Amino acid sequence: MSSRDIPPNTPKIAQTLASRGIQPRFGELVQSCRTLVMNRLAEQLTSVFGQIDDTLFECAERAENNQVQTLFFDSMREIRKQRPQIERIYHQTIAQNFSDFLDGKLKPAPSTTKLDAEQLTLVQDEEYEESLLITAMIAQVKSRCTQQLFALEQRLALLNNGKQLIEENNPFGPQMIAQAFRQALAPSPLPLRIKAILYRLFDKYVMLSLDTVYSALNQRLIDAGVLPTLKFSAQRAPEPKRADKTPNAATATPQRPASDPTRARATPSTSPPDSSAPPLPLDLNGPPPSNPTALLQGLAALLGEHRQRDVDAPLLGGTRSIASFAPRNATSTYSASDLLDALNRMQRQSAEELAQRLHSPQQVEGLKVDLQRQLEAFSQRPGQQKLSEQEADVIDLVGMLFDFILDDTCLIDSYKTTLSHLHTPYLKVALQDKALFTQHQHPARRLLNSMAQAGVLYGGETNERALLAKMKWVVEQVVGADSGDLLLFEGLLVQFDAYTATLKHKVELLERRAVEAVKGRDKLLGARQQAMDVIARCLNQRQTPAIIRNFLELTWTDVLVFTLLRHSENSSEWQRAGEVAEQLAWSGTPLDENGRQQLQALRVALLDDLRKGLQLLGGYHEDGIRRLLQDLVACQYAAQAKQPQLAETFAPQLPPSALGAMLGEDALLATLAPRESGLSARAQEFARELSQIEFGTWFEFLTDNQPHQLKLSWFSPTTRNYMFVDHSGQRAAIKPLTLLATEMEQGLARIVPAESDAPLVDRALNAIYRVLQRISGRTSKPR
Repeated sequence: MSSRDIPPNTPKIAQTLASRGIQPRFGELVQSCRTLVMNRLAEQLTSVFGQIDDTLFECAERAENNQVQTLFFDSMREIRKQRPQIERIYHQTIAQNFSDFLDGKLKPAPSTTKLDAEQLTLVQDEEYEESLLITAMIAQVKSRCTQQLFALEQRLALLNNGKQLIEENNPFGPQMIAQAFRQALAPSPLPLRIKAILYRLFDKYVMLSLDTVYSALNQRLIDAGVLPTLKFSAQRAPEPKRADKTPNAATATPQRPASDPTRARATPSTSPPDSSAPPLPLDLNGPPPSNPTALLQGLAALLGEHRQRDVDAPLLGGTRSIASFAPRNATSTYSASDLLDALNRMQRQSAEELAQRLHSPQQVEGLKVDLQRQLEAFSQRPGQQKLSEQEADVIDLVGMLFDFILDDTCLIDSYKTTLSHLHTPYLKVALQDKALFTQHQHPARRLLNSMAQAGVLYGGETNERALLAKMKWVVEQVVGADSGDLLLFEGLLVQFDAYTATLKHKVELLERRAVEAVKGRDKLLGARQQAMDVIARCLNQRQTPAIIRNFLELTWTDVLVFTLLRHSENSSEWQRAGEVAEQLAWSGTPLDENGRQQLQALRVALLDDLRKGLQLLGGYHEDGIRRLLQDLVACQYAAQAKQPQLAETFAPQLPPSALGAMLGEDALLATLAPRESGLSARAQEFARELSQIEFGTWFEFLTDNQPHQLKLSWFSPTTRNYMFVDHSGQRAAIKPLTLLATEMEQGLARIVPAESDAPLVDRALNAIYRVLQRISGRTSKPR
């Protein structure tokens, strides 16, 4: 049947299906699926617009000023006007996506992460912020609806002539729905602040309701006989070879690509995955191995040596080995299920009391005591059982990992306290899956690393409350979960990374603005330094009266700065302003007859240029300018009459330097910093090292014996000043090269070692390895 044989009244979708040879019974099915989704989404979008007025009114009541309040009220009217267009574009886009899917023309939704935050224009900044909002919404739906989306994609693939779908090509997937709303908002002249409110409402009423949409859609397809027995089987990485089993033909168990971070993997067994691997050759006297498997084997060997030497000796952090808590006459070991049951009881209790517990850290020794108590209380043979060496190794390693977190100087106390409450669930993960120690991409390991890194990079006072609340939420989800399924960690990682991406962008924007601001100030500082050098040369070895000296240092310096910035160093205006300073300084010294005649000849031009300079500053009235020039002339006459006491009586109250007041502490830097010629040999070496330092390098400074870290963000080749920002991206310090070199020589500043940038778990395992070497007697000091 050709396309010309299709009746003209046949719906477009039905025509498409017929033209592609899809079974006729699917024509009604796809139409009903389309209707179901469109009706549900229409209801949900109505809820969004039903809430927008109330939301904007509440925002207006809390507005920081009248201008912002007016913005919210104006936006109410604008949204009412734009609503029909937004709804029309939104529904048309989703309907078109489904038609394109059936025609095989649907392209993946555009990426929301391709913008480079370092090269954004002001307009692109808003696009990037919008993209982050979209990304966060999508990530949460993908994490929450993993199984439903998987099943829907398989069933839609059957309608698509068996062509496999990826989640970005799902016409009803979260990417397509979120991007359809973004596309609908694009023509509206709404500022980002108002669009962000619309996105939050869209997330609340549409994206959070997609679970029910996907469930209903899957059920509709199941009722129509489309893969009714499909099962979701989440699998980990390839397992060791086992005896072949015949799969159930009625059960579909397709696997996701391993690169997809939001998909489930099988719940790990209690058998360590590396138990069958041959041990690697180890040098327990050398540095920590770079191979993760060798590192884990070395840690196990060193822990074994420690237990043989003195089982009661403290480990890293001062906590004893779990083996020291067991009865000394124990002869049998607890089963893996006994241990997991004990940890499950502890985790349930922790979840119930977490709100109270989060205010103080979970101490490692306390957890070990509690674990031993739980094991003993439910033991079939009280006083006669202990943990196996392998389980003791894992418990001690995880304990030292969390002791390392509690002692980590890179994290502030509030973050360390929050992360410490992950100890029990992470211990469960490690006991079931030793890949936590050996695989850098393990989702639980990445989540812990990501939270610790966020605390280090974005944990300044500006972001602390919001970031801490997000961390606490993640901890609550992990502790409150019944199992250590890696799906949980993968989903939380996606959401937390989406949140930190927003933080990163804000920090980068603040840092860029801080750099731009300091560049402007630095240009002023450089110009002011040049002006001060000119005045210093004019006054050098001259005993000038106070009025002339103060005028040149406080007032004419600013005139020189404005002249230099307005014109240039090579301009005639700059040259003349310098000559005026020289002539005025010269005029206040005793002159011979020839000099006095010369002064008389140039006085009119000199006074005219002084008047123009004062007018340029804008801070003097004409009467004030006239009186000041009269005092200067009178001082000149007194100096030429060789009456220095009379010359000193002219001391009008000159206003302080306007530029000096504006630049504040920055204006004092050049005078306070030591001269480069006066640096010691060691400080000069530090200065040479600093001249090669890269932007982004972290420094640690000691202030009142309290260390704090700042990042080098910019260096001025003009003033040779270094600008540092804090973790929130805000300017925190300006330090001249010579001052910074001197502080490094005195131990008040140091460059943070590169290894401090390594992920938390990597740093912890290497530190644990070195500590175990020391306490086992293999090394005398850390390497």
